[in-house]
Amino acid sequence: MGPVDYLRVLRRRWRMIASGFALGLIGSVVFLSGTTPQYQANSQLFVSTARGEGTAELFSGSSFGQQRVKTYAQVVATPSVLDPVIAKLGLTETADQLASRVVVSAPLDTVLLDISVRDEDAGRAAAIATAVGDSLIQVITKLETATSDTSPVAVSFVRRATVPDKPVFPSVPLTLGAGVLGGLVLGVGAALVRNAADTRVRGEADLPRSVNGAVLGEIPFDRQAAQNPTLLRSQQSSRAEAFRKLRTNLQFVSAVGELRSVVITSSMPNEGKSTTAVNLALTLVDSGMKVVVVDADLRQPRIAHYLGLVDTVGLTTVLLDRIGLDEALQRWDGGLHVLTAGELPPNPSELLGSPATSKLIGELETRFDLVIIDSPPLLPVTDAALLARCATGVLLVTAIGRTTRDQLERSVRALETVCARVVGTVLNLTPAPSGQEPGYYRYGGTPGRARFTWWRRTRRALPRVPDRQ
Repeated sequence: MGPVDYLRVLRRRWRMIASGFALGLIGSVVFLSGTTPQYQANSQLFVSTARGEGTAELFSGSSFGQQRVKTYAQVVATPSVLDPVIAKLGLTETADQLASRVVVSAPLDTVLLDISVRDEDAGRAAAIATAVGDSLIQVITKLETATSDTSPVAVSFVRRATVPDKPVFPSVPLTLGAGVLGGLVLGVGAALVRNAADTRVRGEADLPRSVNGAVLGEIPFDRQAAQNPTLLRSQQSSRAEAFRKLRTNLQFVSAVGELRSVVITSSMPNEGKSTTAVNLALTLVDSGMKVVVVDADLRQPRIAHYLGLVDTVGLTTVLLDRIGLDEALQRWDGGLHVLTAGELPPNPSELLGSPATSKLIGELETRFDLVIIDSPPLLPVTDAALLARCATGVLLVTAIGRTTRDQLERSVRALETVCARVVGTVLNLTPAPSGQEPGYYRYGGTPGRARFTWWRRTRRALPRVPDRQ
């Protein structure tokens, strides 16, 4: 995957990333609200040694003081220093417990001692830091004068501890930033894992390499398509324009490969093959072609229902030689010829695989410019593969977000087994293009809103007239 692919995944899975961001933010807020603030007070001591006369003695005294500072830093955590602090301040903890909250450091090449104390109470933290410094001075004096009357070092305060005004833990900016960053990392990781596990076709880039046919059309998703599968009421919609593009591309394919009949099928049910067949036929009729639609889905026929035609006679009655082809053909408004499914037989596969079906398709090819055959899906039954042997091309409809790559590959293999010619693929239920102007197709789709927009702009341009009293 390249950078563009990763950006496409992040855009597609933005809800997961937003959820991770929200979880990280909520987790940070919960952590801040459930954590007791810790205040830190700091004091600093200076260790000096007796001054010498010459340069060598001064250097030796400085080195002696630095070595002594390292030793004093270890002495702070002992009970001899901390027990007097506990007794003086009335603390209810042991020396070891207090030592875990006291941090002593000696900056490199200095004779300074930094004492830091953390506590839940800001005033108590400052008191402990100062008391630890006082106790340490007394202990050092006692230790250094144990063998002589005078101490070679003198320890004094450089800075006594002051009461801190804000806690050092938890840090609100740091905690919120860490939570948000962790949530984003979690969301992005989940999005990438989800994308790797998701085998559904989301666009042309997800089509398997086995799909040799080009993408001839991308039909956008329309909520009203179920109630209005044909294009009569939306001739200027983006969906209608998508079918016109499909018609144009199919005409180019027909010009190159002499396409006389095309089977429209899909991998699984409910991918939009029947509505694609009807609307493609309508756009071809609008261009002046003589087209017939054959409903060869003898299991769940839809063409007669979509067009409001009689379904008592049709393909099955013609194949069984109960009625002639001319009597079974129905003419629909706009010049479209339709051969409905007719009565549903108990053996659809045997009937569609018979020589009578091949003979009927050949006869329709001589009468019409193009024969469009709506067939059942490929994977559940074998009907579409049988019909593909009789037609000159197959158009494979793929529903975005429903069909998986594995299902599409199995469908292509089924067509290759019968030596069918896949002329192309139609991506159905695609999202509307983001760059499309929202009002471009509203002349015939939603004229009310267009008129309202025009009136609002016109009203702004008109001069204001005072209201009548």
